[in-house]
Amino acid sequence: MNEQELIELLKSLEEQGWNPMICDTPVPFFENAVMCGKPNGVGDVVQQDMMMPRAFLAMQPEFFIKAKGDSMTGVDIMENDTVRIETDVSIHDGDIVLVRIDDEFTLKTYCEDDDGTPWLIPQNPKYKAFPLEAGCSVWVVGKATKIMRDTPHTKYSTCKKLISEAKTEMNAQTSISPLQISQTIREVASMIDTRRKWYAVYRAMADVNAVGENDFDTFINMVGEAVPRHASLPTRAELLRIATQSFAKPVVLWRPGNAPVQGKRYNEYVRIAQRTLELLQP
Repeated sequence: MNEQELIELLKSLEEQGWNPMICDTPVPFFENAVMCGKPNGVGDVVQQDMMMPRAFLAMQPEFFIKAKGDSMTGVDIMENDTVRIETDVSIHDGDIVLVRIDDEFTLKTYCEDDDGTPWLIPQNPKYKAFPLEAGCSVWVVGKATKIMRDTPHTKYSTCKKLISEAKTEMNAQTSISPLQISQTIREVASMIDTRRKWYAVYRAMADVNAVGENDFDTFINMVGEAVPRHASLPTRAELLRIATQSFAKPVVLWRPGNAPVQGKRYNEYVRIAQRTLELLQP
C-alpha cells in the first residue's frame, strides 16, 4: 500500500465514524508476562519498543506489559493481553494497578479498607483479596489504563458447528411441500427449451432448501415426476456444465461478467431462477 492509498483508506474510515491512528511513536514494551494471580517474579526483564499512535498515548510516562493468568477476567483482562501502565499518576480506590512486592510483580485492583490498610483484590471469585503487609517492600508502579489483545480469531471447528446449527434451523423454518415443488416445476417447464436451463431451477430450489446442495440426482427425479413428457429433461452432465463460476453460488450472487453464459442467454437463466424463487415463496 503506497502513501496515497493509505491516506484514502484513513479518510474513508473517518467518514464512516472510525478513528484510525498511525503508529508513529515508540514506547517501552516488556515481553515478560506479569501474573494476574499471586505475585510472581518476572525474571530477566526484556524490553523492546512498540510503535503506537501518538494520539493514543497519554502525557504521563508509560510502558506496556503482557498479562498472565485469569484472576482479572472480571474486568476483561485475559491471559496474553497487552496492558498499558501509566506511571506518575494518582492511585485511587478501584484502580487496577501494577504492584511490585519485594521482587515480585502482580496486577490487581487497589482499595483501602476503613482502617486505611491497602488491599489488592483479584477480579475472579476463585481468588481472595490480600492486604499489603507493612513488613513487605511495596511499590505501586502505576495503574492500567488500556487493554489490548491479539487479533480475534474463531476456531474452524467452532465455525463449522455454528454453520451446521444455522443450516438446521433454516431447514426447519423452510417448509416447502412436495406439492408446491411439483407445481413450481410444471409452471417453469414452459420456460425451458434446453436441458442446461434446468440448472436455473435447481439453483433457485437449492437456495431455499427445497433440494440439497449439489443433490442433482434428487432434482432430476423431481423434474421427471412433475413433467415426465418434457422435451428436454435435465441430466446430471448438463447441469454440471453450468454449475461453474458465479452460477455455482446462490442466485443473488450471480454476475453477468462471471457466468458460464453471456448476454441474452444469461438473462434467460436469471428470469427462470427468479420465477422459480417467486413460486416457491411460502
